[in-house]
Amino acid sequence: MERTTERIVGKIFIKGTIQAVWHQITKTDEPQEAFFNNVMHTSGLRPGGSIRMRTPDGKYTAVVGQIIEFDPPRRFAYTFRFTNLDDPECKVIHELNEADGGVDYTMTIEDMPVGTKTAKQMTQGAGMILNTLKNMVEHGKPSFGTRILFGMIKVIGPLMTPKACRSEHWPV
Repeated sequence: MERTTERIVGKIFIKGTIQAVWHQITKTDEPQEAFFNNVMHTSGLRPGGSIRMRTPDGKYTAVVGQIIEFDPPRRFAYTFRFTNLDDPECKVIHELNEADGGVDYTMTIEDMPVGTKTAKQMTQGAGMILNTLKNMVEHGKPSFGTRILFGMIKVIGPLMTPKACRSEHWPV
């Protein structure tokens, strides 16, 4: 039987409190550096709430989804779809478990149709997300290379982002 969906499981140990990690993946009042410096806009951090990941200036929406599970500070799951692609949505699950000296963090991305641009981008971005989350909790800032990338995105992003991704097309 041919496989029709892909699944990625990324795990990392983070030296910090479970509350600090939870804050980084659920904050709505500032950019989430681990998620490519986007700001999460939501109709409510609860099952059924909508999620919009927007540029810091709010002009563009990169990701839309709906919260499936919200169990602070252990589990956060939502649907996920890039606004610039016509690919079907997938699901992102964040799981946090306290461990000796820190937190075992697992990010699972599932139900990605095989061969889609979404699957390719999520596979490429998963490691950066894990490492940036770790750096944010342990050091308070992303790595130097990630900060350079964010600066480049800020400059060239508006030139490269399709008009279909403008936030007025993706209300919360």
